[in-house]
Amino acid sequence: MTPESPEEKLRRALLIIQKLQARVSELEAAAAEPIAVIGMGCRLPGGAADPESFWQLLMDRRDAVGDIPPGRLDRPVDAKRFPGAGWAGLLDDDALQMFEPLFFGVSPREAVSLDPRQRMLLETSWEALENAGQPPDSLAEKSVGVFLSVYNNEYLDLAKTRLDPVDFDVYWGTGNGNHMSAGRIAFVLGLQGPALVVDTACSSSLVAVHLAVQSLRDRDCDLALVGGASVILSAGIMEGVASWHAFAPDGRCKTFDAAANGFVRGEGCGMVVLKRLRQAQHDGDPIRAVIRGTAVNNDGRSSGLTAPNVLSQQALLRSAIQHARISPEAYGFIETHGTGTVLGDPIELEALKAVVGKPRTDGSACWLGAVKTNLGHAEAAAGIAGLIKVVLALQHQTIPPNLHFESLNPMVDLRGTPFAFPTEAQTWPRGASPRVAGVSSFGFSGTNAHVVVEEAPAVPAATGPTRPWHLLVLSARDEAAL
Repeated sequence: MTPESPEEKLRRALLIIQKLQARVSELEAAAAEPIAVIGMGCRLPGGAADPESFWQLLMDRRDAVGDIPPGRLDRPVDAKRFPGAGWAGLLDDDALQMFEPLFFGVSPREAVSLDPRQRMLLETSWEALENAGQPPDSLAEKSVGVFLSVYNNEYLDLAKTRLDPVDFDVYWGTGNGNHMSAGRIAFVLGLQGPALVVDTACSSSLVAVHLAVQSLRDRDCDLALVGGASVILSAGIMEGVASWHAFAPDGRCKTFDAAANGFVRGEGCGMVVLKRLRQAQHDGDPIRAVIRGTAVNNDGRSSGLTAPNVLSQQALLRSAIQHARISPEAYGFIETHGTGTVLGDPIELEALKAVVGKPRTDGSACWLGAVKTNLGHAEAAAGIAGLIKVVLALQHQTIPPNLHFESLNPMVDLRGTPFAFPTEAQTWPRGASPRVAGVSSFGFSGTNAHVVVEEAPAVPAATGPTRPWHLLVLSARDEAAL
């Protein structure tokens, strides 16, 4: 065998280096692959039964928080002893009570014990898939993941006070175990990707988004359903939280305002459908927005177990920006965690100021939104509600207004920053560079999450001939019905 010449050895070494560099570039690209949001569904307070009605609620400046009506909880709350416990952002009764079990293969007997959150998650999953142009009944045995946020068990706790122990059959276990929420969706639709439930308290649904994005990039699944759900049924929990002096006595989240003095609870359900961007473009899916990057961390040791940590929030934002491969100046809108608490608001603003607060050379603003001013704190559904709001804002090229803001919290000085608070709707048109937004969610557990969202790529204008007429075929049992 003829020995290699020095030149041949050099060429072979260069070829190996080129292959390794190509592989590294391929892995780096996969780690930062954009993820398309192709479908959405929701059940939110104020009659927001779908994304369209949710958008209308936001643009109408509607406050969906109100007095808790008689009979809504297991017993009346003592609102005098526990200020703020008599307010909440609640779903319409139909959203909790109207459910067609046979449609989802659930027997009427089993439906009685089915937690309302599982019912809503089934419904919004189906609707989000339809919104995404993915026939739900065509996904059986496919690599579709389910990533959900649920916590608390108020429906089961309520049943325990009203039922004899002998009435608790197996359906109460499958219908109320939080872990079963994702498994039920996977079972009903026949999905064979990862199916899991996250509980990091208030940040859970954005942490679920983070895990779904990672799963898609790692090829653990090719499509992902991501969402969260919460319901309010227990007077005891309302009074317990009120005893911590966490609630605003007037039942309003006055986020970042000088009068901010606590939050108000809300409930709801939200669901998004995610897919790798290149695959979504190849498949001709309706791309509503693009997730460029996500990050999750924890407060670690702060001033208290449940107290936020400004340094951890700064690190979270920097990590998300790095993963998204954007500059801090790219943000035009950030949907904040924004609970309206005395401690949380200033810390969140200081973290944003440190990372994103540099003035822009073009003088543009970075608007800070807070959907909790409309809905209250939807807990397990809070982060996903914020994400849906951001996607809608990108689609409609408008930033919705915040409610209950009159003057900035005096503990924070935002002079010289690009930050502004949209008390009225703000136009947000496409420009030379893609518009970028962020969504933040901070957990009572100390676990924080941030998602960087970019506008959908522009769709090339159709160049072929258009059809001036379309045939719409309808059918019915008789002419009168038609």
